[in-house]
Amino acid sequence: MQRILIIGTTGSGKTTLARELGCLLDLPHAEQDAWNHLPGWQEAPLDEFRTQVDRFTAQDAWVMDGNYTKAQDISWPRADTAVWLDYAAPVVFRQLLTRTLTRMWTREELWNGNRERWQTLFSRDGILVWFFKTHWKNRTRNRQKLARHPHLDVVRLRSPAEMRRWLQRVERRQSIH
Repeated sequence: MQRILIIGTTGSGKTTLARELGCLLDLPHAEQDAWNHLPGWQEAPLDEFRTQVDRFTAQDAWVMDGNYTKAQDISWPRADTAVWLDYAAPVVFRQLLTRTLTRMWTREELWNGNRERWQTLFSRDGILVWFFKTHWKNRTRNRQKLARHPHLDVVRLRSPAEMRRWLQRVERRQSIH
């Protein structure tokens, strides 16, 4: 477990897990959202985004979170492990709503000066609408993508509690080495 993808639907906790796992295993972590969302919520040009993914995943070891299909042809073949946060919709929605409202209230910067805004919370481009548009499709797509990458060791976690237990097992194995 040296080149690890963290996948899951919007709001499942990919970045949080990737950061924790990166710290635990002493591996560099990258968040694809940070490469994709330029200042003012502008989408990064495709070639710039792909270059970032290429550079990062060319390293010997890493943890990267994100579901962007526009560079999966680079990252997925290079990975050796996929950790799939495959949680039920109500669990993810509760996490997403709590996280989003907290970020709005605290004015937390996400990436490149971007912050979540009250005006876009329920807009057609807002994160909550995005969740409903993509959650079920992404679960199906993840299953299909993983089937096309049999070289990956897949860790499928179906609840936050299962994720915490798995992370504790990884931590115990790490402390032995």
